[in-house]
Amino acid sequence: MTLHHQLHRTRFELQDRSGSVRIGRVAASGLVALALGSIVAPASAAEDQTGMAVSVTRARRACFSDTVRVAGTVVAREESQVRPDIEGVRVSQILVENGDSVNNGQVLARLAKIEGMNAPAQSFVIQAPVAGVVGRTMTQVGAMVSMSAPPMFLIIAGGEVELQADIPSTRIGKISVGQPAKIDVTGLGSVMGKVRTVSPEINPATQAGQARITLGDDRRIKMGTFARATVEVGTSCGMSVPLSAILFGPLGPVVQVVRDNRVETRPVPIGLLAAGNVEVRQGLAEGDLVVRRAGTFLREGDRVRPVIDEAPTAKN
Repeated sequence: MTLHHQLHRTRFELQDRSGSVRIGRVAASGLVALALGSIVAPASAAEDQTGMAVSVTRARRACFSDTVRVAGTVVAREESQVRPDIEGVRVSQILVENGDSVNNGQVLARLAKIEGMNAPAQSFVIQAPVAGVVGRTMTQVGAMVSMSAPPMFLIIAGGEVELQADIPSTRIGKISVGQPAKIDVTGLGSVMGKVRTVSPEINPATQAGQARITLGDDRRIKMGTFARATVEVGTSCGMSVPLSAILFGPLGPVVQVVRDNRVETRPVPIGLLAAGNVEVRQGLAEGDLVVRRAGTFLREGDRVRPVIDEAPTAKN
């Protein structure tokens, strides 16, 4: 092969190699671009379409009961004291026991005349002045009786008892006659009653007033028993969300609402609380999607994917 042919062949091979290198570089650049496009573009689309999954619940209209909790002891609604109308005789027989039901005029005890006394026969019995239940017997056989002594018997008129409750001065203004109440009696459970009276006076030492809540003539309820009562003093209706949806910050309570897959933070005045839900008085409409468990990991404008959670809220 001549020198000319060798130079021509060498130049062709160099051109071919140079061209191969250029083609390879172009092909590699295209593959990188395609690879980057296949990673970045779908990720952006996925982010735009979904965002972070967040559990939300719908704001609902509900009514809340405003209540006042009180405590006290069971007493007789009306108590009648039984005293003798004669002096200087002894008790010869007691005919009733504590807890017995008695009628008006029923004989409770008989008295024995002392020798030398000149007294009419009708004075030698003790009778019930009202119908009711014997609450307490305060005499015994052989005891001398006197009109100035403590009463011989205490009769619960009609057998009716009630709760005498102490109420803080800051809350007694909400209590009024006729309001319903649920009374939890120690060792018995719950019974229903109503406010019968509210004292117009506040004890200056305890800063508490008193109310009487009727319990009826339930014979299971004993005088002196400790009891607590929940008095319903009003009702308020509005939007309801779980208490877990409320965030408390320097500016007060707020909720995080999901609208168009974006987080909005709204200040909300709140009211009554019941069964793990809270009343929201302004700032929400029925059906608004509220972040069920609000937290600082969500910020205003974050894109999210709402997942509706209609599970009931646990009671407190």
